[in-house]
Amino acid sequence: MPELPEVETTLRGIQPHIQSQIVTEVIIRHPTLRWPISPELPTLLPKQTLQKLTRRAKYLLLEFDTGTLLIHLGMSGSLKVITANENVKKHDHIDILFANGKGIRLTDPRRFGAVLWLGHQPEQHMLLAKLGLEPFSDDYAADYLYQRSRKRRVSIKQFLMNQQIVTGVGNIYCAESLFAAKISPLRAAKDLSLEECASLVDCIKVILAAAIEQGGTTLRDFVGSDGKAGYFQQTLNVYGRGGQRCVVCDSDLIEIKQAQRATVYCQQCQL
Repeated sequence: MPELPEVETTLRGIQPHIQSQIVTEVIIRHPTLRWPISPELPTLLPKQTLQKLTRRAKYLLLEFDTGTLLIHLGMSGSLKVITANENVKKHDHIDILFANGKGIRLTDPRRFGAVLWLGHQPEQHMLLAKLGLEPFSDDYAADYLYQRSRKRRVSIKQFLMNQQIVTGVGNIYCAESLFAAKISPLRAAKDLSLEECASLVDCIKVILAAAIEQGGTTLRDFVGSDGKAGYFQQTLNVYGRGGQRCVVCDSDLIEIKQAQRATVYCQQCQL
């Protein structure tokens, strides 16, 4: 599944082409995604100006005067900038075209993505209402993580991936952040000290920022909005490297399952 850096990379890729542009046409080819695409979009959006394009967690939010459209890339989706007459392929589900001759197209082979009309109060929608802090916000700091983790017996990795605590820290970047902070993913969240929480918060912010800067990680068939794959996978230290040598101490990396997700870590470096 595209993680926060991939979604942020997509936003930055498409934003210059469509922000402040007027919608001319919406073409729905396959409405049966995770939730059905509203058949009202082709009549609702034309003549509307895209006022703002933002990201909340792993969701893209397109704000119009009449309301907000949410786009989620699902497991394997991509959102690309297109021209009005660009060839259509099998898994191209929806196009939103603009007056400047550009458009965006959602391609999603597995159909786990979503295009949902949220109206004027998007923050109250079930997908957004209970989301935690954004990892780059000033409020996401050592004290916050420390206080929220008290009495939580769940592993720190599972705790960090709880979207009601902090949004967008998925499996890849959670594993990498724990390695950078030298914290075992097996430790109970409640056992972390304030100093460890400070280190972990700093590592999460630095690693996510680095991933965004480098264009996001290529996840299976995800590609960026400009068609270029991300390159952050070249610098991964633990994720996907079970059984290989630790880049720090040269011991074998351990791979286990936590909540049905793969976890790779170093028993020597992460305590």
